[in-house]
Amino acid sequence: CDDAVEVLKQCVPDGSLSRVQIYFPDPWHKKRHNKRRLIQPAFIELLRPKLEMGGVIHLATDWENYAEQMLEVMTAAEGFENTADDNSYSPRPDFRPLTKFEKRGHRLGHGVWDLLFKR
Repeated sequence: CDDAVEVLKQCVPDGSLSRVQIYFPDPWHKKRHNKRRLIQPAFIELLRPKLEMGGVIHLATDWENYAEQMLEVMTAAEGFENTADDNSYSPRPDFRPLTKFEKRGHRLGHGVWDLLFKR
């Protein structure tokens, strides 16, 4: 049990991951708390060398504002390419399980946004 950043730094060798899946991370929806969101440039920079070439970061959220931030962060991140044809969001892949958070989002009328970026 440790912080994801510390696990990446201390336990995960470079080039050892083929896929990183981050589904429905805490959106910290209050503007003043947005800095606590996991998907930030520094975290993605830390994650990049852990992925093998061709490895994928798959993100999903049911908060539109967070989806927009994730897209902005990933588009600006060096060494990543958006796999979506229109350089926007991807359709939900069949392999991604329908999570309780996604079901909750659907019940509340939220959209769900997937992003897949390849190293």
